[in-house]
Amino acid sequence: MGLSELREVPARRAAIDAVELESIDRARRSGASWAQIASALGLASRQAAEQRRQRLAEAAERASRPQRRKLDRDYGPNVSNLRERAVELHRRIGADRRWDRRFTRAALVRETLAATPDAPAGALYDLVVVALADLSGPDVPVFPGPLRSAIARLRAAAVVG
Repeated sequence: MGLSELREVPARRAAIDAVELESIDRARRSGASWAQIASALGLASRQAAEQRRQRLAEAAERASRPQRRKLDRDYGPNVSNLRERAVELHRRIGADRRWDRRFTRAALVRETLAATPDAPAGALYDLVVVALADLSGPDVPVFPGPLRSAIARLRAAAVVG
């Protein structure tokens, strides 16, 4: 009995980590500071909370890579690159506490990109096209440098040559 319970621990830990990451992102979108998040998590500093979020996001991305590779294997490197760029932008958006208030369709862009890690190739392209169109609207502000760079990389990956 003990060994079977131990085998379940990694899956349970991953599920808890996913809940924690989503909770941190939701708190940030609701206006919580990193210091407030650190306090809620029992961490010593805002920097520790930011690092924790980064580790959780990287672990989630690593865990999903085998599934993404399986989805992309038959479609060539362009699909894999497009998916990586969409995931990268979604990760940056998740860390931006003001994202949902930046422009009218910001929350929609975030939710659209949230679907890209597991989307089949055709749907992935469609999701990226929609997200990029929403990022090109007249009410879209000038983003901070890291967001601008991630958007530019996604645009470049979306160009079908």
